[in-house]
Amino acid sequence: MEKLISYPLSILYATLFFIWLVIFHPIQWICFNVFGYNAHRVSVAYMNLFLLRTAHILGTTYTLLGKENIPKNVPIIFVANHQSLHDITTMLWFFREFHPKFISKKELGKGIPSVSYNLRKGGSALIDRKDPKQALTEIKKCGEFINKNNYSVVIFPEGTRSKTGIPKPFSINGLKMLYKFAPDAYFVPITINNSWKMTKFGQFPLGLGNRINFQIHQALKISDYSFEEISEKTEKTIVQSIKI
Repeated sequence: MEKLISYPLSILYATLFFIWLVIFHPIQWICFNVFGYNAHRVSVAYMNLFLLRTAHILGTTYTLLGKENIPKNVPIIFVANHQSLHDITTMLWFFREFHPKFISKKELGKGIPSVSYNLRKGGSALIDRKDPKQALTEIKKCGEFINKNNYSVVIFPEGTRSKTGIPKPFSINGLKMLYKFAPDAYFVPITINNSWKMTKFGQFPLGLGNRINFQIHQALKISDYSFEEISEKTEKTIVQSIKI
């Protein structure tokens, strides 16, 4: 029954989602080229607010716990498990004050209204998964960028979304580059729950009435740990709070 009801609601949601992307694309361009970085950042944040509110059509709600654990005025490396694209829209809005950047595959850097423009212009790292040297160079530049400006970057070490909520093994290469080139940063582990249920039927139709939960754990200062210690502690903290 849920799947049957979801068809018309998913069509409405997808239509509005795409409309917001199209509307905000020229807004982003104007903000970036006329008013500069901060105006562009604000336009991206509010676009994602619209996208979040549109998900209410599907009965989706969002809960963030532990935001007080995020330190202020320092570079932040948000490390999270990955379950759906709704992870990204949520972080872009609720973490907007931390100027979030993303480690993303290069294919997303063109062809998608608003999304591609923000990835190219907003300071994110677009990586080629088939070219490790290029990928690590881009992550290095992103790490140096957030370290210099006290911004944040979001990385999903699983590398791809979990379709069942069960976490995949974390890859350490990207984390290691950020650890090395953002030495003043803090790792902030985040556990995401229930986001995968948005696509439990596949890409269409979407799941209904999901309560997506973000648990923000205690920040870990890079300079207090070896890479092996901080990566192991971060992964363990995230995984042990995942609820299937």
